[in-house]
Amino acid sequence: MPTPPPTGPLVTRGTIAAGLREMGVRSDDTLLVHSSLSSLGWVCGGPVAVVQGLLDALGPDGTLVVPTQTGDLSDPALWKSPPVPEEWWDTVRLAMPPYDPLITPSRGVGVVPETVRTWPGALRSAHPQTSFAALGPRAAEVVAGHAPDCRLGERSPLATLERMDARVLLMGAGYEACTAFHLAEYRTASPVVEVGRPGPVGWERVTEVSITSERFDELGHDFERDRPVGRGRVGAAVARLFPLADAVAYAERWLPVHRPRV
Repeated sequence: MPTPPPTGPLVTRGTIAAGLREMGVRSDDTLLVHSSLSSLGWVCGGPVAVVQGLLDALGPDGTLVVPTQTGDLSDPALWKSPPVPEEWWDTVRLAMPPYDPLITPSRGVGVVPETVRTWPGALRSAHPQTSFAALGPRAAEVVAGHAPDCRLGERSPLATLERMDARVLLMGAGYEACTAFHLAEYRTASPVVEVGRPGPVGWERVTEVSITSERFDELGHDFERDRPVGRGRVGAAVARLFPLADAVAYAERWLPVHRPRV
């Protein structure tokens, strides 16, 4: 039986850059991107073409930022997909390689961030579970100072991006993927949790603010209703563009009312 032809649209490096410029991406933007490759259509060149298109739209003065999280560097007692037998837990904790920003692959954030992570000149922040990678003239500023006990708060790249007037691009990704909202969790009443992970000298435990993307889709719906959000299409994907600081400020007001946690 013949293989069916790919479904479109046909997407290229050039059409990605053109679509982003039409949406309002500027050549000097600092842009935090959440993306879904499969939502774009048939991309000639795959994730490499997507990164090239993003860099073309940003130009030499723009900076591209992506999440490169490593949630698998966590306590095996909490693993659900799939779980591992309890008799393995101690061995897993002892044997798990610690985070290395140069070689630890990202997980759960898609192939485009992983492509950025390995791109020549990319820099990556230091947090062993919620790192970000950046490319461009402000990359070092973005990733500097990511404290090991601050996943997505004031001592993370999110707060730095807020100060830099960065913008967020959701390209085929929904608001549930919007990491900027997590910064608001650090600024509102939220519980704390003990987090286990491999460290440079063995298994370690740190106290962190509890974070969850529960109801972020509703938060994003209300944010888009009440605040200016640029909308467009990149290939087949719906894309949204907005200031990171606006999203954080809105979430700071919305979360205590609609999703109180304490």
